[in-house]
Amino acid sequence: MAQLFFKYGAMNSGKTIEILKVAHNYEEQNKRVVLMTSGVDTRDGIGKVSSRIGLSREATAIFSETDVYQFIKELDFKPYCVLIDESQFLEKHHVIQFARIVDELDIPVMAFGLKNDFRNELFEGSKYLLLYADKLEELKTICWFCHRKAIMNLRLLDGKPTYTGDQIQIGGNESYYPVCRKHYVAPPL
Repeated sequence: MAQLFFKYGAMNSGKTIEILKVAHNYEEQNKRVVLMTSGVDTRDGIGKVSSRIGLSREATAIFSETDVYQFIKELDFKPYCVLIDESQFLEKHHVIQFARIVDELDIPVMAFGLKNDFRNELFEGSKYLLLYADKLEELKTICWFCHRKAIMNLRLLDGKPTYTGDQIQIGGNESYYPVCRKHYVAPPL
């Protein structure tokens, strides 16, 4: 029976490496997958899943108007799994469509993304994945400043912490640190 999985973690928790590993493992067994990512993430180009350690591959970009259910239903093959990177940028209707892919097409869907933003608020995609997912899994990493588990994302602006601004700002280690609650409130910068 297919299920909807949401695998979330702070920045640098290995979400993209994990999705690439899952895709590789399926494909090594000649099981086709569909790899998708948000069209919002343009760091390495639209429709690209790229890890910080240099691995990347092409993916289908999801935009606001994308009907992911129809896209999967109209494929000329039935995938063994649908994998979504940067799922925090999904909209509610996308999450509901992914749930329909699981329930009506009997295809497992694994979404990987951040749970919360730099203001410690849920992203829209994350909120609805937390509500609709059959299984939740936290991917863990450690705080940039200590040995505690990182559960928050600290945004930097000119090397200083900032807690205001647009929810979405694409960036990597130059803009964000994974941090524990203590260092989110009082980073030693």
